[in-house]
Amino acid sequence: APLRAELGEDRVQPLLFGLLHLSPTARAADDAAVESISKVYTTFEAALKEAPKDVGARAASIGPTLSETFDFPAMIRLAAGPKWKTFTPEQQGALTEAFGRYFTATYATRLAQAAGGKFTVKPQSEARGANRVVQTEVANKDGDTSQVDFLVGSGNRVQDVYLNGNVSELASLRGSFAEPLKTGGADGLLTFMRDRTTGMLAVKPAP
Repeated sequence: APLRAELGEDRVQPLLFGLLHLSPTARAADDAAVESISKVYTTFEAALKEAPKDVGARAASIGPTLSETFDFPAMIRLAAGPKWKTFTPEQQGALTEAFGRYFTATYATRLAQAAGGKFTVKPQSEARGANRVVQTEVANKDGDTSQVDFLVGSGNRVQDVYLNGNVSELASLRGSFAEPLKTGGADGLLTFMRDRTTGMLAVKPAP
């Protein structure tokens, strides 16, 4: 079935299936944007080997790399939308920290679906304005494939992820965050992300 880029708490979908077999093209050394994505997938591969059934352990394993390679401050600012400017510096800091943990837990959860799949990464990124796009093809264990592109910006840090070339992960995040922002503002969004993160990390390893 086609992959989807939705991040709804009840429908966390495996956007990135199958990370066990890294393509040699993901190792290109002459493109810094490609190197950033290669580093992410290498870390995912290690997390799957070390903790194939434990979401919390996978989150702890991939967290430092995601913090380094994804621009969490920019992503939460865009996902929160215009209301971001109305928040205090303290609220912005708390939301950025919570977003990093939420995003990491989400990807650690998705990795549960990775066994038996593979992906390839184009060896050269493409310009998109001031940014670069790294294109990958992701296959699940049944051989179903989807295009997953990474928008890489300043400092070779990921700004967004696109499914099939045009479905933005940030757009899905904005949809998920709209209601808690509307009803509770910064505190509502903070509670939303913390609760969802706690729920994902509380999942016990399958026997």
